[in-house]
Amino acid sequence: MAVMRPAGDYDRSYQEDKSYIRKPWQWVVLIASIGVVATCPYWGTPYIITTVNRIGYTIIAVQGLNILTGYTGQISLGQAAFMLVGGYVSTLVVTHLGLSMFLALPIAAVGAGIVGLIFGLPSLRVKGFYLAMATLAAQFIIPWLTKHAFPEFLGGTEGRIATPVPQIGSFLFNEPARFIYITLGVLIVTTFIAANITRTRLGRAFIAIRDNDLAAELLGVNLFGYKLRAFFIAAMYAGLAGALKAHYQRAIGTEFGYSLTESIVLLGMLVVGGLGTNIGPFLGATFIIVMQDVSNVVGSSFAGIMPPEMTARLLTSFRPIFFGLILMFFLIFEPRGLAHRWQLFKAAWRLRPFSH
Repeated sequence: MAVMRPAGDYDRSYQEDKSYIRKPWQWVVLIASIGVVATCPYWGTPYIITTVNRIGYTIIAVQGLNILTGYTGQISLGQAAFMLVGGYVSTLVVTHLGLSMFLALPIAAVGAGIVGLIFGLPSLRVKGFYLAMATLAAQFIIPWLTKHAFPEFLGGTEGRIATPVPQIGSFLFNEPARFIYITLGVLIVTTFIAANITRTRLGRAFIAIRDNDLAAELLGVNLFGYKLRAFFIAAMYAGLAGALKAHYQRAIGTEFGYSLTESIVLLGMLVVGGLGTNIGPFLGATFIIVMQDVSNVVGSSFAGIMPPEMTARLLTSFRPIFFGLILMFFLIFEPRGLAHRWQLFKAAWRLRPFSH
């Protein structure tokens, strides 16, 4: 959607045209927002601090999926599996090589990116539903390998190994209130990179492939090369998110939320937030995670008035039903996601009091 502004409000330089933050008050809002998150451990409840951490590393995973699906138009149902790879790589590097978690993070990202390249190879020959089925293979192969390959390193059939606590000197990030600074720092870096990818030759090639891959190829875009790069970047983001999640939870394993359901939820977050937008992963991840917690509360309330034999079934089924209803609502009434609604709100604010 084109930016709608009142008459007389125009850009006077190329730098001003390309800037995301145009006004001094916008810098104030940005710094204040970062300050609110950074000071969350001092004023937030344990639930808020835990939720902020969850939202933080989830946004990173959705940002990678946004580059692949939102910008390049390639569907992936294996993002949670790539998160699992990143978590295992980071844990093994810290445990067996003795490196710091901060050095293990980029190694985990590259490791997950290489695995993403392998599963992105079919993207040249297939697309749409068939590509989704190809990437779905990662969601079954990777968890199976973590349970049956190299049991002395990956935990064997238990599929779970402990993750060391991050530390800088003698300072341990052993609490959610401390770990939030790592999550926030990584999120700022990934957001800066993701926001600027579309301004590069790489990002323009991604968008051209999404809009019309045949026309992009006729214009000289190497489809296979750029699709593989998109898979590599998306898997790197997933690896970063998985490494953060593993160190936050102090363990890594298939039972910690790396299933096919989690991949579908990540894709749903992107749809709800808005495909191909910078703010979409923030809005989608925050909205879905909060709604999941709300569904747990609502489901528990309904369980209190249900017969005892139906209580367990309701508690296990209410959350996916709630998520499905939300996704259906957005696909029908707001297919462009919350980001589009936010753009409309900003346009209406700029052009007030004129309705047109």
